[in-house]
Amino acid sequence: MPKTKVFVTRLIPEKGLTLIRDFCDADIWQDELPPPREMIFERVRGVDGLVSLLTDKIDGEVMDAAPHLKVISNMAVGVDNVDLAAATTRKLPVGNTPGVLTDATADMAFALMTSAARRIVEGEKYVRNGKWKTWHPQLLLGADFVGATLGIIGFGRIGKAVAKRAKGFDLRVIYYDPSVPSAFDAVPVDLDALLRESDFVSLHVPLTEETRHLVNAETLNKMKPNAILVNTSRGPVVDLQDLYDALKSKRIFAAALDVTEPEPLPADSPLLELDNCLIVPHLGSASKYTRDMMSLLAAQNLIAGLKGERLPHCVNPQVYD
Repeated sequence: MPKTKVFVTRLIPEKGLTLIRDFCDADIWQDELPPPREMIFERVRGVDGLVSLLTDKIDGEVMDAAPHLKVISNMAVGVDNVDLAAATTRKLPVGNTPGVLTDATADMAFALMTSAARRIVEGEKYVRNGKWKTWHPQLLLGADFVGATLGIIGFGRIGKAVAKRAKGFDLRVIYYDPSVPSAFDAVPVDLDALLRESDFVSLHVPLTEETRHLVNAETLNKMKPNAILVNTSRGPVVDLQDLYDALKSKRIFAAALDVTEPEPLPADSPLLELDNCLIVPHLGSASKYTRDMMSLLAAQNLIAGLKGERLPHCVNPQVYD
């Protein structure tokens, strides 16, 4: 009996890839860069399953180009790159990879927060550029943690994990998330209060029409002058032009971004000229164990869909109604 055909849009970790290869006839995109859109159209013709990444736009046109498609497995927690309405209309279950990247992403959020607060990257550049001549009492003064307030926007798995880490730093933790009215380890507040009171603001929301450019000139103007903004969610949650203006004018102290709009950030972006803006290339889940587990969940979702079984992690369960 011939194996089912699938297209995998990137060379994912072997943990999941082995399962996929054993069960499927897998066409795997080998290039470092994502497949161009026209190539996705070409490669999905005749496939039964699709493994996509957050860099791939999977919309109704792509789905219609694959008339035998049974399942879309997205190797990410967020699925803003997939048109869920289009998938649901076509009775296509869409899988994601929640839970396994919670700790790694929370660790990254805290690493960015501490790095921006204590100006680690600035200090490292200072040494490498030969500027370190002596110890000085006013050199690269940063922010303190003990007694400060951390405001978390979005109090899901990752937001809660960040709050847990904050307790070890003696931070007061407040959060804004209308879907979580109470929590034992943090205080719910409205968005204005969070912006007004927080010394650190960490973003952990999915990308939706409501959260797109949630951080903009208006919200930035409500933050403290000493505030540090951290984004490990999705790039479009922050209006980068407004952020640049706030950082350039010292309206806020610093920002640390794991995600940007667009990705990758152009080399001529003015944000890269600012010492008080730390940017890394979307590394939130980039630990060996985490990426292995993400690939495994993606493979399990794919294979369940190909078998006609319910996906272990399905973001549009209404397809089963």
